[in-house]
Amino acid sequence: MTLVEEGIVQDGIGRPDELDRLWTPHRMAYVRGENRPQEPDEHACPFCRIPELSDPDGLIVHRGDLAYVVLNLYPYTSGHLMVVPFRHVADYVDTTTEESDEIAELTKQSVRTLRLVSRAEGFNIGMNQGVAGGAGIAAHLHQHVVPRWVGDSNFMPIIGKTKTLPQLLTQTRDLLAESWQD
Repeated sequence: MTLVEEGIVQDGIGRPDELDRLWTPHRMAYVRGENRPQEPDEHACPFCRIPELSDPDGLIVHRGDLAYVVLNLYPYTSGHLMVVPFRHVADYVDTTTEESDEIAELTKQSVRTLRLVSRAEGFNIGMNQGVAGGAGIAAHLHQHVVPRWVGDSNFMPIIGKTKTLPQLLTQTRDLLAESWQD
């Protein structure tokens, strides 16, 4: 006998929703705000700590002179990159001309590399400025480069009720770093 038949579950509460689950426990750290600086303190900032790591350990794809390219730990799609200035700066208007030029050039190189490696058909590129603007880490500027494919957000989540990331972050980092397009 099922829980519904036994009267334990009523009105749809506790009934399976028919969604497949791909467990991503690392997302809970993001949801809880772990490792997210609450104050604009460069000593607590993950974007300031990442460059101190080796490229594979930090998931760094490429280092420039004033900024670096890193895989997002909480990606929307496989290959979701961020272009981050080395300097701890929160607001785009506070970047130097040299920093904003390099962020723009590394963004272009990210697009070229992602097209080559993953055959991305489109991109979402942008910055979320401040907490009200949706920045997960508002204290340190970062530009998102999100590769997209026709149907990538339609079929699996809606029909298949599953979101897929077909590759480990370390594997994605290695492919992108090896294929980086200057």
